Amino acid sequence: MKKKLVAVLAGGAALMLALTGCSDDDGNKKLDDWAKKFCDPAQAQFKKIQDANTAMQTADSGGTDSKKVQEADSKAFQQISDAYAALAKSLSQAGAPPADGGEESQKNAVKELNDLSKGYGDLKKQVDGLDTGDKGKFADGLRSLSDGINKLNKKSEQAFKKLESGDVGKAMAGQPGCQNQKATEGAGSVSPKK
Repeated sequence: MKKKLVAVLAGGAALMLALTGCSDDDGNKKLDDWAKKFCDPAQAQFKKIQDANTAMQTADSGGTDSKKVQEADSKAFQQISDAYAALAKSLSQAGAPPADGGEESQKNAVKELNDLSKGYGDLKKQVDGLDTGDKGKFADGLRSLSDGINKLNKKSEQAFKKLESGDVGKAMAGQPGCQNQKATEGAGSVSPKK
């Protein structure tokens, strides 16, 4: 159950990290400058999301005390929530990408990032409220959280697809701040079964 939850979480991070597609296109200077404005500060936030996912994976070795799993998950959810809020701020400060529909795409992505931040904040509250005294109830609670994460991921997918489309996506792919997260993208491609 825990591995499914982490795989779903990694899927959420992968939505943001999908901005790191491959491109050898030089792009135009304005788009490259815009992408640099977003990707440079975003790099630290991508790492926080990756680190939080790793912490949750390692927190449960099968026989780990439920209370310790709860504490690790709570801390990770808070870290992910903070990272998405910071990504929203970075994207907002970068302004709209200089491309057709850039303003709308940016506005939608900022809203979705803020929604993700709030959603992970809510998940932190939920995991904090789980009964760690009963392993069965605790596992059921984690399963419920997994469903919530799936909903968050689906909700944000469309806005990111618009933001990362065309020349904007190519410009972002050319920035080191967005490229360094490539290794974690594969983790998000796992689709957990219910």
